[in-house]
Amino acid sequence: MALFPIINMVQLDGEEKAVAMDVLRDACENWGFFEILNHGISHELMDKVESMTKGHYKKGMEQRFKEFASQALEKGEELDTSNIDWESTFFLRHLPESNISRVPDLDDEYRKVMKEFATELEKLAERLLDLLCENLGLEKGYLKNAFNGSKGPTFGTKVSNYPACPRPELFKGLRAHTDAGGIILLFQDDKVSGLQLEKDGQWVDVPPTRHSIVVNIGDQLEVITNGKYKSVMHRVIAQTDGNRMSIASFYNPSSDAVIYPAPALVEKEEEKEAEIYPKFVFEDYMKLYAVQKFQAKEPRFETMKAMEAVTGHPIPTA
Repeated sequence: MALFPIINMVQLDGEEKAVAMDVLRDACENWGFFEILNHGISHELMDKVESMTKGHYKKGMEQRFKEFASQALEKGEELDTSNIDWESTFFLRHLPESNISRVPDLDDEYRKVMKEFATELEKLAERLLDLLCENLGLEKGYLKNAFNGSKGPTFGTKVSNYPACPRPELFKGLRAHTDAGGIILLFQDDKVSGLQLEKDGQWVDVPPTRHSIVVNIGDQLEVITNGKYKSVMHRVIAQTDGNRMSIASFYNPSSDAVIYPAPALVEKEEEKEAEIYPKFVFEDYMKLYAVQKFQAKEPRFETMKAMEAVTGHPIPTA
């Protein structure tokens, strides 16, 4: 199997740009994932984020997780572990309005560092979206504008720890799923692995590389590109050793953004009947995703398409 795609972003500003853009295109079309180096976020900031995230888990969340783990392991085979994730998480919202000041149990310095990190990630997400526009032949800013709706994009972070699991045959770190949103930027532990994506019917490890950002395509980009770029199933395997840190930031459409294939990517007028992707309001897709997250994405697209066929327009938001 081909090597996992890694892009040195320095190459995108020089003579090697064409080669790097080809790697990016192949990654989006055939992998749904890629890893970027020299992305402009300082190593010093990333080290602070990692240190504080791991410190926060040890100080405030580890004991709670141990209580959950003890109960889960005690019940063992009696539990339906197919519906349980072996993870400890909390969520931060950045756009359209930050909630970092209201999330309990965070040190002030940690709040400040995570705000700074989110600002850097937001800029990086928008730069990546423009690189995707360039690769797709769309005008600069098209994808960002497609996400805007009336409130601008939504942007948030899921901070996770995946502690060592003594019974990995019983528990997944995180069950297989595609991501519902737009573009996802992940800062993951470089010492403890576990993230895998599905490619050609096989599970492939996403290599943990120090100071890299792993990027993956969400369902909304698959729709906007009319299937040219794909969101793919991925999961986290529980490990018997180590505690894996995962900071995943989701740059998504506004709740009221209307999502549909970019007209420039629908090849010819007479082929419009062959379009396979629907038109819908992002919030309505998310309502469906909330109950079908750990299922295949195709039935979600079909449901949206059926609703559009019945109503003749995107599903109205309740």
